[in-house]
Amino acid sequence: MIDVTLLAARLLFVALLYLFLFAIMKTGIGIVRGQRKKEKTWTIAVEKGPKELRGVQIAVHGPVIVGRNPGADIVIGASYVSGRHARFTLMGNNLFVEDLGSTNGTTVNGNQIMGATGLRNRDVVTIGDVAIRVRFA
Repeated sequence: MIDVTLLAARLLFVALLYLFLFAIMKTGIGIVRGQRKKEKTWTIAVEKGPKELRGVQIAVHGPVIVGRNPGADIVIGASYVSGRHARFTLMGNNLFVEDLGSTNGTTVNGNQIMGATGLRNRDVVTIGDVAIRVRFA
């Protein structure tokens, strides 16, 4: 009889432990969602380039790679675009673009960049003949 009581107590303890962990996870997820709603985000949108790319818009939450390589986030299938041409990176509330050693380079508002370059709202990044506008919303 005591074995059955101990088994029931153990099962009840495990059930209460799972309920407690579930409540903590639910609260944590709610807090994170609440923080993201208040946070402004950067988006990049292809404005000029091949027809299949125009209008593509990506919210930047981590690094976004642009290039000819099929593994890139934005794939530009042109010979003047390197496999891994440029990277958009979010650092805090600031968005940066850097050329990844491409042959033909990357420009911001018509100026060739060297190294990581900070972007402002509505700047235009050009990779080959593709124009990508950045927005802070």
